[in-house]
Amino acid sequence: MVYVISKEGKPLMPTKRHGKVRKLLKQGLAKVVRREPFTIQLLYDTTTYTQPVTVGVDIGSKVAGISAITEKEEVFSAEVELRQDIKKLLLERRELRRARRYRKTRYRKPRFLNRRKPEGWLAPSLQWKVDAHFRFVNFVAKILPVTKVVVEIALFDIHKVVNPEVEGKGYQEGPQKGFWDIREFCLWRAGYKSELSGKKGVLEVHHIIPQSQGGPDNPSNLIVLTVEEHKAVHEGKLKIPESKLAKVKIFKDASHVSTIGWHIVNKLKQQYDVEITYGSITKQKRKEIELQKTHRNDAFVIAGGNKNIKRADEWYFGKFFRRQNRSLHKTNPIKGGKRPVSTIKEVKGFRKFDRVLYNGQVGIIYGLRSTGYFDIRILSGEKIHSSAKWSDLKLLEKAKTLMLERRVQRTCLHLAEDGVSCAEV
Repeated sequence: MVYVISKEGKPLMPTKRHGKVRKLLKQGLAKVVRREPFTIQLLYDTTTYTQPVTVGVDIGSKVAGISAITEKEEVFSAEVELRQDIKKLLLERRELRRARRYRKTRYRKPRFLNRRKPEGWLAPSLQWKVDAHFRFVNFVAKILPVTKVVVEIALFDIHKVVNPEVEGKGYQEGPQKGFWDIREFCLWRAGYKSELSGKKGVLEVHHIIPQSQGGPDNPSNLIVLTVEEHKAVHEGKLKIPESKLAKVKIFKDASHVSTIGWHIVNKLKQQYDVEITYGSITKQKRKEIELQKTHRNDAFVIAGGNKNIKRADEWYFGKFFRRQNRSLHKTNPIKGGKRPVSTIKEVKGFRKFDRVLYNGQVGIIYGLRSTGYFDIRILSGEKIHSSAKWSDLKLLEKAKTLMLERRVQRTCLHLAEDGVSCAEV
């Protein structure tokens, strides 16, 4: 599928007439504006007739799905990985600023008059996810004439997920009712002794999955240990049993999706005609047309996809990257106790996350060295070569905040059209 933009920059309908596209490029009547997805811009005046295109958005905390369809076929399908490092970077920045205040060096004085949060405020990690969904829809609207956006709102009842039988008053009378805090509940649950050895004494409550790795404060992620056991766990001398790890329930992603849903809808309404649907409706329709549960399949159903609409032969895997790193100093010094003043930005004309061609394979630069050797991988992170020489690389596309990689999907229907049975594959 080749996406087409008019001379004025307005999106037109995509085409599969690759021969015509090739001729236009050779004759200088069109130019390539993006490699993935492959998009050309016409350099001559043409008609601007388009068909209605509906975009379906499957909101996610880690992966988001999007699908664009016309009345007859799917014209775009993608899954995009969202960044999960926003909170970590903010905490790191806070620690660096605090450390500078205790040294005789440049620092920013702490501010205490900015504590009042405006209406509609979201935590930075959630606000970034809202903006990422909005940016992705805008990206699709630049290459396709989008007329309507349909968004699935997922409202998770966490209490009912934990206890399916809860109703009415039960929401206010959970297992922790009557206890001062979670620690007191955990000690009572353990019978005021270690949940590993059964020993009594000075007891502490330990997070099975650390908070830095997304571990919650709910009782399933807390275990009572003695002081000695707690120290041994942190030193790596004692391990938490797999049976305890299996019982940990993390609802972080579900909470995030529930929180950002309406924020995304309200932001999209500022520019698009937006409709909403719900997870139960999507699930029912997906089962009717016999699709597996994936983010892009859900997005196809959300957009209004059915058995009469032909699915796209290709889809795109996307990833958001951090493009700037303005830290003056790194937290960990290199050998000799010296802190690197700056990082390597460019080597031999190549930068991090540029798309390159190496030995016939298209990859992304994940790491670069001043000596001119690069770590080349596909977008999902699988290695092509860990030390490719710069002279063997060909630059295909400069790095962007959002990078996409085309994937081809061959279904049983497509194989049957080629005279191949699914059993032969």
